[in-house]
Amino acid sequence: MPLDPQVRTILDHLEALGQPPIDQLGPEELRTAFARLAALGRYPEERAPIEDRLIPAPTAEIPVRLYRPKCDSPLPAVVYFHGGGWVIGNIETHDSICQQLSTSVPAFVVSVDYRLAPEHPFPAAVEDCVAATSWVYEHAGDLGVDASRLAVAGDSAGGNLAAVVSIKARDAGGPPISFQLLVYPATDLTRALPSHKDNGEGYLLTTGGMDWFLDHYLPVSKRKDPDASPLFADTLSGLPPALVITAEFDPLRDEGEAYADRLLESGVPARASRYKGMIHGFYSMDFVLAQATVAIEESVVALRHALYPT
Repeated sequence: MPLDPQVRTILDHLEALGQPPIDQLGPEELRTAFARLAALGRYPEERAPIEDRLIPAPTAEIPVRLYRPKCDSPLPAVVYFHGGGWVIGNIETHDSICQQLSTSVPAFVVSVDYRLAPEHPFPAAVEDCVAATSWVYEHAGDLGVDASRLAVAGDSAGGNLAAVVSIKARDAGGPPISFQLLVYPATDLTRALPSHKDNGEGYLLTTGGMDWFLDHYLPVSKRKDPDASPLFADTLSGLPPALVITAEFDPLRDEGEAYADRLLESGVPARASRYKGMIHGFYSMDFVLAQATVAIEESVVALRHALYPT
């Protein structure tokens, strides 16, 4: 299928603005540019009340944003890890996604503002995401959360972190995770699969951009570490069910789908859902992309099915 016309309009607009390539910007410049894309996310008609707080962690306090939709009974929880190549993004850039998941599932959503590279390289983000997930589980009663219904979710680098958190929780004997929502996750930081070559230019996330993100996050020598590349974990058996969303023109497409395939081969209920004509980052652009709305609806249905079992 050709590139979706709505995506082409966005790419043409960004080109007209003269935005420099990712690899020509510093981290702070790119963080500012990325924040502008948050305007492409749609909010629900009625927003969930939010609370920003700091939670304790072994190395430093972690900022989180809590989304609590109105409900008289304990809610399931979704711990969300934002995308941005482990270098950019925050709880503000992914506020609209978390609002939609919270109000539509419905669920108590915890958006995690984990430490970013290069100031805090690998494995700082992993440590923060593990700590935040454990905190939600351990404080479920105080939060009005049903600890038996806990999911992790994330897009891009956040999808990578959600997959890694699921593996580490399994290996540690908890917390028990019921579901993982992985939106175009990075699962193989060696970038060995064909989509990196096939989709490496012209679709927003480029080969040069991937080089930039990874070089800021971790050295080449650590890129096969399962805490960085979950596709290299010894086994994926015993992990929670997963929905893996991918985009046709995304460099990360093949590694996301390979991860879903390996989950299935390991006996884990998993499904890969490819969105034709889409590019990396489309999920957070539902104000302008119809397919993004469909992908978020698919995510809501999957989370609802997992967290509200009949």
